[in-house]
Amino acid sequence: MERVGQRVSVVRQGKGSGSQWPVGPLFLSPSDDFRTGHHELTEVSVTRGRWVIVTLTGWATVTRVRQGLAVLVGTLTGAMLLVLGGRLLQLRIILTDSAASAGIYRLSDAPIVRGALVAACLPAAAARTGFTRGYLQAGDCPGGVEPVAKVLGALPGDVVEVAPDGVVVNGVPFANSATAARDSTGRPLAHVAWGAQRVAAGEVWLFGFHNARSWDARYFGAVPVIGVRGVLRPIVRW
Repeated sequence: MERVGQRVSVVRQGKGSGSQWPVGPLFLSPSDDFRTGHHELTEVSVTRGRWVIVTLTGWATVTRVRQGLAVLVGTLTGAMLLVLGGRLLQLRIILTDSAASAGIYRLSDAPIVRGALVAACLPAAAARTGFTRGYLQAGDCPGGVEPVAKVLGALPGDVVEVAPDGVVVNGVPFANSATAARDSTGRPLAHVAWGAQRVAAGEVWLFGFHNARSWDARYFGAVPVIGVRGVLRPIVRW
């Protein structure tokens, strides 16, 4: 047996050679005594059935791999718990600030009133446009699109006036409500007809004046009130 630095070689451990060196029992399961003073792990490899090389590799490498796996498992577990908890507690994470500050919100059954932040499913055509253009992600609304989080700006019977320079509801103008001609990538934006119109029964208008670039009722129009899932209450905002 020769030992040079951190490599130990057992020579002539071929088939039928009857070597006197018990490589398997001695190195495959290193004892605590062997590890003492050596932060290393043994590995055994056989080349063409004639030579057995026993090499020492760093325990630090194995430790890093184990730590990495632990972090990965912990991250995946946390993500699964967040998803399951979100479904059970009806939580919604809002990453955009079009209608309210980004944060974690809980869906509640509070009364739907003017000015409330709500989660709502859009009509099929609007949802398809939003998904195709990347404004919306996949979700559990009809058509496989996520619900929007917008402020309920007008109820049945209200009068909404949409103009290039802003929106007026029941005679009250709103800041940051000018209608954009193009989206943030330069694509042209379709919008509702200019002028005033009364909100029909069974419909609501949803806006996001918290951010002037919000894609909302100025562009896709009224939404059936049946599509409103509930009021969003903030838990954590940032």
